[in-house]
Amino acid sequence: MDATPGTYGDRWNGPGGHAWVELQPVLDGMFRNIEPLLTDAVPAGQRRRVLDVGCGTGGVTLAVARRLGPAGHCVGVDISEPLVTAARERSEREGTPASFIHGDAQDHPFEPAVFDAVVSRFGVMFFGDSVKAFANLRRAATDDARLRLVVWRGSEENPFMTTAERAAAPLLDLPVRSPGQPGQFAFADADKVRHILAESGWSGIDVRPADVECVLPEPELERYFTRLGPLSQVMDELDARTRRQVVETVRAAFETFVQGSDVRFTAAVWVVDARVSSDSVAH
Repeated sequence: MDATPGTYGDRWNGPGGHAWVELQPVLDGMFRNIEPLLTDAVPAGQRRRVLDVGCGTGGVTLAVARRLGPAGHCVGVDISEPLVTAARERSEREGTPASFIHGDAQDHPFEPAVFDAVVSRFGVMFFGDSVKAFANLRRAATDDARLRLVVWRGSEENPFMTTAERAAAPLLDLPVRSPGQPGQFAFADADKVRHILAESGWSGIDVRPADVECVLPEPELERYFTRLGPLSQVMDELDARTRRQVVETVRAAFETFVQGSDVRFTAAVWVVDARVSSDSVAH
């Protein structure tokens, strides 16, 4: 969702955050094939400390923690208190040790030079000042740390992600995405990503495309598009007749992605790598 930083924080500490907690099993399943793109960046069984930025309900954090084993430790940070609370409860329930911080990674006072790796699945596109944010992460990283991000490419390459709003647009007054502003597709321009990282003290920057198949159970589709994304911001305000019309229209628009009992789509993402060298200086 696109929003100013303040609105973004408010939403993710309110309805948006609670919706992600509710749909945590669905979303983790949908993005399961993306998880290895992040865990593969972390050496297994080593004494490493890893930071997961925009950790949400902790799926990636716990996957990294399992890969590290008892020698290492993974810390998740997220701006949403409901998501962090859910992640902590999940860690305890699964018996996978990890730590979680409720805070904004853009300016959170991390201890300097403690993380050997920084990872993020779709968690870094919403910063109000991306250079400031990645400089803050650089300061929290050791001098040979590795950065691995998965971010969305452009909306035109990810039609599934905008199907609901495009289908509902003739029926509703929806929030408008602002190109270049913080939001889901803020890192669509690979050159912009390289510039941000270089300006904030990272080096060895590599941005490469990946196309990942994602699967959503068909019975969860309506809950997915009504509880998340732009539609979620207006659905509660609609009368029953309008809501029914919107749901039917949007559901029909997703038909091209439905294959039997599954909804399948391709996530067009950038896999971003960078490193910290001893002579790099964060701005």
